[in-house]
Amino acid sequence: MSGDRPSGEHIDEHDSFDEDATATPGPAWLGPKASEHEHVTRSRGGRGLSMRAVVPNAITAAALSSGLTSILFAIAGEWDKAVFAMIVAGILDMMDGRVARLLKAQSRFGAELDSLSDSASFGIAPALVLFLWSLVDAPRFGWLAALAYAICCALRLARFNAQVDVEDQPHKSAGFLTGVPAPMGAGFAFMPVYLWLATDEPVFRSPWLVGPWLIVVALLMVSNIATPSWNSLRPSGDFKLVVIALAGLLVGGLLIETWWTLVLIGVIYLVMIGWAVIRFAKIKRTRVDDLKPPVPVQTPPAGDAAQGAQPVADTPPRDPAG
Repeated sequence: MSGDRPSGEHIDEHDSFDEDATATPGPAWLGPKASEHEHVTRSRGGRGLSMRAVVPNAITAAALSSGLTSILFAIAGEWDKAVFAMIVAGILDMMDGRVARLLKAQSRFGAELDSLSDSASFGIAPALVLFLWSLVDAPRFGWLAALAYAICCALRLARFNAQVDVEDQPHKSAGFLTGVPAPMGAGFAFMPVYLWLATDEPVFRSPWLVGPWLIVVALLMVSNIATPSWNSLRPSGDFKLVVIALAGLLVGGLLIETWWTLVLIGVIYLVMIGWAVIRFAKIKRTRVDDLKPPVPVQTPPAGDAAQGAQPVADTPPRDPAG
């Protein structure tokens, strides 16, 4: 502030602000971008975004646009396009944070925009699409299920934002997330749609199947279970070539059998959640064992040790001839 400067000192605002400086822990760390342990650069304090910060925030806005456009496709009854729009939103959501880190353009503005975009794209939009696709046939129960999903998605993001400055985060310190992330929650929520598009079976469109499933997904998002993060999924050196091959097969499957491949991705992620829960339980037990005080070794006093020792008599060796 100008009141803190010496009266004769002139400071150029362009020279006094370092966009690459790391922000101290506090409000600038708010938002989902901090979930991957990156350093958030300083806010420009009312001077506007830097030019390089425009790119990742434009990607976030594009993700928001794609997620909301899925509602338009749902109103028109174009369910496959609605799913594709949601997938594009998820891909863009994965890109914006990485582009921000690459350009060193993380900011509080970007984190807040990303959080709001996630709530709309992966909370409100899936709830409305699924209501129009299936839950409208049971309007009261269906609307309550859609509301539960949208609210739980917002609660998950709010919980994350509130815990960014909390040092004691057992899941994060072990390399895991807490609860299912919003983009994966949207992917889970659309599992009945994938199955319906793959099989054309009307049972997958029943509101009495979709509604309970949506509630289960909502509870997974706000749950306290450990879920895999990118940090916990780093493959070892011998497994990296296998990961590359699997990624190629996955893209091929998405092009040939899109809906069954999406179902497979959902099943694999469910298995990975089980793995994360088991692995974190082991880490938690190890931490508890490390915190236990060592058991003291009972050593007898020197006097008792001397009394308890049996002296050995010095006997001369027996004469073989005797």
